[in-house]
Amino acid sequence: MELDLLTIVKAIILGIVEGLTEFAPVSSTGHMIIVDDMWLHSEEIFSKYTANTFKVVIQLGSILAAVFIFKDRFIEMLGLGGRKKSADSHGSRLKLTHVIVGLVPAGVLGVLFNDYIDEYLFSTQTVLIGLVIGAIFMILADLFGGKNTKIQTVDQITYKQAFSIGLMQCFALWPGFSRSGSTISGGVLLGLSHRAAADFTFIMAVPIMAGASFLSLLKNWQYITPEALPFFIAGFISAFIFALLSIRFFLKLINKIKLIPFAIYRIFLALIIYIVYF
Repeated sequence: MELDLLTIVKAIILGIVEGLTEFAPVSSTGHMIIVDDMWLHSEEIFSKYTANTFKVVIQLGSILAAVFIFKDRFIEMLGLGGRKKSADSHGSRLKLTHVIVGLVPAGVLGVLFNDYIDEYLFSTQTVLIGLVIGAIFMILADLFGGKNTKIQTVDQITYKQAFSIGLMQCFALWPGFSRSGSTISGGVLLGLSHRAAADFTFIMAVPIMAGASFLSLLKNWQYITPEALPFFIAGFISAFIFALLSIRFFLKLINKIKLIPFAIYRIFLALIIYIVYF
């Protein structure tokens, strides 16, 4: 195997796809099927296991971008510093315990059924189902949830709402459903503004994604060889940069554009995958 310029370009492209889609409610898994399985074929460059490890590494690039954007929040929640002024006029703030409560449902199910999900649910058919059903869920959230918005900022979220959003995150264990799509939609249905739901979604995603990614890396560390290292580094950097841009752009617009445009896009993506694969 020889790493040439074209291979590095492919790594950068995959990193861009990961960065742009990981936190948007459009399913990064669905996009990887389109870009990698149908076009770039990273498994032909490396072994199947090295290619899968690469996808974990670029996901860490996206996670790092979210940590960078919400660094003040994480510093505050960890008790390492404080923000000058809370976003909530009543002085309440999002606490680490809110995030932990939100993580419990999907964390427990993920541990119990991780092997089953990896073996039986990662297929083109299941991703198609997740894309379409997730899109319907997002449309319903916009149609019925946006009328009763009571929570404008993430600092106003209650523990009950945090746990309920965590339950919605369980849908994301089905490939293609999208973690952001399920949790933002769930938050909107519970009375959160789209921005508050998105903020909580991205903050909550960091520990669960980081934990899952690091565990995967520990099991597959041997596949990050010196020969493949430039490929991994290029993908990691591009994922970080484009996740940074994607998250900032998404958070600025989400209260205006809401979820239906993303739902329509998901249905269109599912149609493309169906036409090409079936």
